Amino acid sequence: MSITDTGAKKRDKESDRILYVKAEEFIRQCYGELNKSEEEAKCRLARIEAEIKRLGTYELTYEELEHGAKMAWRNSNRCIGRLFWDSLNVIDARRLSTGEEIAEALLQHIDYATNGGKIRPAITIFHQRTSDLHIRIWNHQLIRYAGYAEEEGVIGDPVSVAFTNQCKQLGWVGKRTPFDLLPIVVQVNEQQPQVFALQDGSILEVPIRHPEYVRFNELNIKWYGVPIISDMGLEIGGLHFTAAPFNGWYMGTEIGARNLADEDRYNLLPAMAEAMGLDMTSNRSLWKDKALVELNAAVLQSYREAGVSIVDHHTAAEQFTLFEQREANQERAVTGNWTWLIPPMSPATTHIWHKQYDNSYITPNFYTQDKCY
Repeated sequence: MSITDTGAKKRDKESDRILYVKAEEFIRQCYGELNKSEEEAKCRLARIEAEIKRLGTYELTYEELEHGAKMAWRNSNRCIGRLFWDSLNVIDARRLSTGEEIAEALLQHIDYATNGGKIRPAITIFHQRTSDLHIRIWNHQLIRYAGYAEEEGVIGDPVSVAFTNQCKQLGWVGKRTPFDLLPIVVQVNEQQPQVFALQDGSILEVPIRHPEYVRFNELNIKWYGVPIISDMGLEIGGLHFTAAPFNGWYMGTEIGARNLADEDRYNLLPAMAEAMGLDMTSNRSLWKDKALVELNAAVLQSYREAGVSIVDHHTAAEQFTLFEQREANQERAVTGNWTWLIPPMSPATTHIWHKQYDNSYITPNFYTQDKCY
């Protein structure tokens, strides 16, 4: 046996040991929360240890996968909506391996989550990363609008320009409107990425209208109903799921104070201010603040009238207070990224503004992955 072979075996044993330690930590917490006995946990860990020794990995049962995904939402430092972590609907798609199968499951996720506007929090989990299988979804969100860079500016969403260019290189052709739905791009291993266009009328979109300012309504602004994050990884018990798209429902400021208002996004504050007849010659008029409030009010009312689930940032902050109380009752520490938890509008009116949070990463959890393009 060569020195190289010996080194590889040692590394394999060390990686197996690390994986088992992570698996044990997860199983003991998971089984404790599910009120399973110590004997059940020991038996399960013995099976996992044998599986890791034999294969270098192991598979979660559906019950473990389901609770692990819920725990990941509960541990997600950036999310203000964690009160509802236990209501997450977990869809097991680990047996799918082709681009066509994966794309079909993603379309089913969109339909299931949309639910006619009564949004259901959901996650679809594809096979964990192994030496033989690596699945990635190139989209940041399953539903998003394209961005086309022109000399005079961007048509559509500026944040999507790079991804739109990648889709065009893969053969996709958009209509070059401000609200073109981007296709879904799926890659399996090192194969050529596959492009799956979203059909017109298949996605729930909400026209954004203001009850008073008709000139704003003439812009025909709209936004999609469900935010489905699709490029983050999911870690449960040392296993890495590189394709696990998930969704909750929108907090209004995500649309009204960021997507539609940011200068490097749709930059609609000047248009709203103009529709309101505000003086934009001086910052002292606070025209941006006034326009921002009305833009957010338009988003909330438009979603409500369309029957699509959404929450305002004050209610979301109150819900987070209740989440913190419930976690304290369970003697679990709440981690959080303060810069993400504070809403982008009137943050000082929420209790979050006045608190500090431990931003430690604990598992199960979601994590940022390198872009595929």
